[in-house]
Amino acid sequence: NSVVPYPPFQQSEVGFCMAQALPRSSFTSSRLVRVLAEMAVAEVGEGRPTVAERLGQWLDFTDSIALSGALAGGGSLRGAAPAAGAETLRAEYARVRNFLAESIVNDGVLNPGPSRVKLPLPALGAATESAADFDPYHRYVLAHQRDMGGSIAPLRANARAALAGRSPALKQLADLDAVLEQALGARERNLLATVPLLLARRFAHLHAAHVAAMGERADDVQRWLQPGGWLTAFCKDLRAVLLAELELRLAPVAGLIEALGIEEVTKQ
Repeated sequence: NSVVPYPPFQQSEVGFCMAQALPRSSFTSSRLVRVLAEMAVAEVGEGRPTVAERLGQWLDFTDSIALSGALAGGGSLRGAAPAAGAETLRAEYARVRNFLAESIVNDGVLNPGPSRVKLPLPALGAATESAADFDPYHRYVLAHQRDMGGSIAPLRANARAALAGRSPALKQLADLDAVLEQALGARERNLLATVPLLLARRFAHLHAAHVAAMGERADDVQRWLQPGGWLTAFCKDLRAVLLAELELRLAPVAGLIEALGIEEVTKQ
């Protein structure tokens, strides 16, 4: 259940946060689901369908034919000279992973400083009703999801190209990954599109609890982001969810690279 080893993070607040939120994990479980469940915005219980049952529900007849062809060794990827070795792919994987994780962690608010996508802040002097608006955070999540999709897709394609030129077994794995990405990609995007909606529920829950705790006392928007404030708590949850989604999106690439690395070791 190991995954591709990563270079150590720098010993800094950002590096520590990323190291804690992006652990090495098993591919059989999703940290994203666990994080959402811990926030009580997703239902995770017993009696869930098996992976095979869920794949059966997601794959249509055309997908099944393509999957059967990949399993039979008739995939479309050409077996060319390997584009890269495992070490090269690991370095590129680490670069993409660190770039995306740092973009999430360096939000300009919880971690002040330069940020690619700055975490939204309530407007100065805004009324408490209008300040508690989730829409800016929805746009923030979508921006990070676009970054993840745009950066990870070519990395995954490069990994498949490297496998396809190595051996018949790795070419079959690359073909299978290509078919699964095409067959399940739209469904995965639809599921990940629900993440902002689940976060909206968390946002509303924390704000409602804050309003109830305030009672008749006057509220102050500027205190929402102070230590212990409800919006600070939400922003930490938001960061944890985005980092968990990043881990989920990277898992197939990590698996491909690990397979390539194992073959390289066994042939030495």
